[in-house]
Amino acid sequence: MATVDLSTPHPAPESLLDGLPRRVALTLTELRTVATRAGGAPLPFDVTEPRTGALDDRMGQSSGSAEDVAYLAALETLHEPVDSLTRRGLMDDGQVDPGLAGAVGLLATPSVALDVDVRVGDVLAKAWHREAAGAVSTLATVDGIVFELAWFDSPQWPAELSRVAVVPEDVNLTDSAVPPVVDLPFDLASAAAEAVRTGRADLLSVLVAQHHGRVVDADGVSVPDAEVQTLLTALYAETQGRIRALVTDVASGDAAVVGVVSWVLLADGWRALRPHHHGDEPRVQMRRVEPADLATELAPVLAEVTR
Repeated sequence: MATVDLSTPHPAPESLLDGLPRRVALTLTELRTVATRAGGAPLPFDVTEPRTGALDDRMGQSSGSAEDVAYLAALETLHEPVDSLTRRGLMDDGQVDPGLAGAVGLLATPSVALDVDVRVGDVLAKAWHREAAGAVSTLATVDGIVFELAWFDSPQWPAELSRVAVVPEDVNLTDSAVPPVVDLPFDLASAAAEAVRTGRADLLSVLVAQHHGRVVDADGVSVPDAEVQTLLTALYAETQGRIRALVTDVASGDAAVVGVVSWVLLADGWRALRPHHHGDEPRVQMRRVEPADLATELAPVLAEVTR
């Protein structure tokens, strides 16, 4: 199996066009049509058609059923897929564009699967990245109605991953009370988050005292208890998004999950959550990262799959 290296720079493409991924926006109905015409290739997600029932009619619409109705209404406004694909030059005489068909086919037959969830505020974006034999195909959506399909050579994967982690322009980034790097016991982080979430911030001083001296900065120096209590409060108050990337080894035949990368969006940007152990104690390091660092974070996980 070819190695996927996201950490080492690759040679520059011979031309500008060679270095650019191809991208196509497809509605759900167009995407399903392309998959059907590409040999019935399965898509990397399941769509459960929402329906309202008699119970909804009697008791009034819940927020969930109202969203379902809006989703169905949006689907009904979509153009007939074969006609729209033909008019856009993506289908000719019933045959799907070869590149488009190949991209959808790769989604169904990868060696490595990467599923990414990005939530910022109330917006949830989902992306599916699939790699095999030096090629990558990606699919992404925010609303489940319009999808972006892209395909490119593996050397372009790091740049594509950085797009996933770009903070939306309408998110106002400010200063954070959390240091750029902090390392703390996992039990403390978990208990403190639960205390703040349930309105028991008064317990923080007790929790911090129980873990005195075990929260350290980038140099391994213990953080004073007063500062620990402040940063623990900020971790909950500032959190406005997260990224969860799940890597699966498909080529092994059992679709084994080999690693998860998690980031959290604080007031000043992303923090990578890096679980580790110090002796028998489970700990987590939180480190300030940029969108371009997502490929670097995923590189050792992908190396486990492709070695």
